[in-house]
Amino acid sequence: MSAVRTHNAIDEVFEKLRRSGEMALIPFLTIGDPDLETSVALVQAAEAAGAHMIELGVPYSDPLADGPVIQRASERALRNRVTLTDCIEVAAEARSRGVAMPFIMFTYFNPVLQLGLERFFRMLKENGVSGAIIPDLPMEEDEEPRRLAEQAGIHLIPLVAPTSESRVERIVSRASGFVYCVSSLGVTGVRTTFHEGVESFLASVRQASRVPICLGFGISSREQVERFSGICDGVAVGSAIVRTVEEALPLLTSADASKKEAGIAAVRDFIASLKPRSSP
Repeated sequence: MSAVRTHNAIDEVFEKLRRSGEMALIPFLTIGDPDLETSVALVQAAEAAGAHMIELGVPYSDPLADGPVIQRASERALRNRVTLTDCIEVAAEARSRGVAMPFIMFTYFNPVLQLGLERFFRMLKENGVSGAIIPDLPMEEDEEPRRLAEQAGIHLIPLVAPTSESRVERIVSRASGFVYCVSSLGVTGVRTTFHEGVESFLASVRQASRVPICLGFGISSREQVERFSGICDGVAVGSAIVRTVEEALPLLTSADASKKEAGIAAVRDFIASLKPRSSP
């Protein structure tokens, strides 16, 4: 079955970037770390830093795909009882404050089931979220979520890994929005090296895909972003940004407004530092 060609804000961004020859920068934030209000400010800061779209990470108690940095961030957010609904409300609040870039909800399947599939996709649409990534939703069980996502005009973005092999073409043929290519084996985390066949893996996904392809898991520097420029259409950066948030926690949690602003600026500046030098 071919993907439904729903046109939403993600498509518009990739079309604009294709015309300008740019690659999408897609930061990831764990929502609720250290609190919901700061998360809204960090989303605003990410756009100010030049992000083209953003993954809003829903904290989860058993995040199988996430390394220790994001696990710790999830634990901090869960201590504040942050829920999937809270994360959707952060998207709505950021939108109300003028953030224009597309939002992608990154969540595990259990919170979605607890909320209800129909309600989940309806709430995403109503609150200005353009896409969803559910890393533990296998292709063999995604028929109903995919149908509901398409009805709501939400892109359900698939992950493919170097180990996907014969499944790549089947996964990619049904993709909408973009294909999230996992750069390395194992969980997320900052890396200095990638899977040795990453370039050939990306080439095989590119050949099979009719939508943009983006690379994530382990990208943490401008040099790494530039390495994949021209090979893929975008890069997602998670652990390195979440680690920057963690390092700035003393500032971000300060009652002193100027210190809090300094913490937000530190995260903003790190995200800005990831943009390729050729980008305007």
